[in-house]
Amino acid sequence: MSGAEITSFKDLDVWQLAMTLAVDCYKLTESFPRHEQYGMTSQIRRASVSVPANIAEGYGRNQTGMYLQFLRIGLGSVRELETLLLLSERVGLAASAALQPVLDRAIRVSKMLSALIRSIEKSNST
Repeated sequence: MSGAEITSFKDLDVWQLAMTLAVDCYKLTESFPRHEQYGMTSQIRRASVSVPANIAEGYGRNQTGMYLQFLRIGLGSVRELETLLLLSERVGLAASAALQPVLDRAIRVSKMLSALIRSIEKSNST
C-alpha cells in the first residue's frame, strides 16, 4: 500500500503486517501443549493481537499525541512478543524452524512501528 493515500488504519502497511503476525502467532501456538493454553499460548496470542489493535485504536483517536501513545504501546507489545517467542524456543515449545519466520516478522513490525513513530514525531515538531 506504500505511496497510496491513507484513509483508514487498514491502509497502513504496518497494521497489515501486524495482522499477519497475529495470524502467524495463532498458527504457531496451535501446536503448543494443551497445558500451555493459559500460559505461553495465551500470552503470545494476547501480545500479538495487541499490536494491530493499538495501531487501529490510536489511529481512531484523531489526535497526534494519543496516536503516538498507542503506537508506543503497540511497539511495547511487539517487543514483549519477541521475548515470548524466544522464550518459547528456549523452553522447547517451538522449534527454531517454525519460530524464525514469525520472529522475523515481529522484528520487521517493530522496525516499521519505530519508523512510523519517528516520522510522526518529526512532522509534528516542524
